[in-house]
Amino acid sequence: MPPAPMPDDWQRALVVAAHPDDIEYGLAAAVAVWTAAGKEVHYLLATRGEAGMAGVPPEQAGPLREGEERRSAAVVGVSEVQFLDHRDGLLVAGPDLRRDLAGAIRRHRPDLVVTGYFGPTWTPPGVSPAYLNSADHQALGQSVLDAVADAGNEWIFPDLPEERWSGVQYIAVAEMTDPPHEVDVSEQVEKAVASLSEHRRYLELLSDEPVEEQARQVVDMSTQIEDGRRRVGFRLYWG
Repeated sequence: MPPAPMPDDWQRALVVAAHPDDIEYGLAAAVAVWTAAGKEVHYLLATRGEAGMAGVPPEQAGPLREGEERRSAAVVGVSEVQFLDHRDGLLVAGPDLRRDLAGAIRRHRPDLVVTGYFGPTWTPPGVSPAYLNSADHQALGQSVLDAVADAGNEWIFPDLPEERWSGVQYIAVAEMTDPPHEVDVSEQVEKAVASLSEHRRYLELLSDEPVEEQARQVVDMSTQIEDGRRRVGFRLYWG
């Protein structure tokens, strides 16, 4: 059964990720489609990715990666990027993370919450064997699902200053393999490549290949090609 189009009956989305560049590894193409259609999209990052650059101390890497993420977001029409300042590599699915996420959801008041795939392993199309997923990704994804409910419950985290928010209609989790829903991103592939390319210093440390070539390879892998179309897949949950 082919994937159904993503619902369009929402106006404001909050995209939640563990690290700078996580959104750009696929999701940014969908974000570009949404902002081009007049949707309002905000980003929420649990960490500043300060442990993600070999040879670069965290106190230097954190601000550098934050700047790259803000520039990357701007390419696809996102002007508000919030960082929660949890420690990179040490996210724990539990009350502390849930509390911060619930507070952010209450502040941003989204109709749609989007996050990355958070299973223990992941397999790009045509690739074998599977890759291990980041411990941070696994912890964040489950906490996002929990925090949506927390944000609407007046008795959970009653010390949060933000007014409770139970207006999340959908939670969309990125899914590369047999996704039930999809966004056609064929017209936004170049913006997605440009968005990832803003993580220039980070990508330069990963490979000697030109940054733009790395970015294009990633976008090609993460936006599956079917019948000449590019798509980003999602699994939807009710908010």
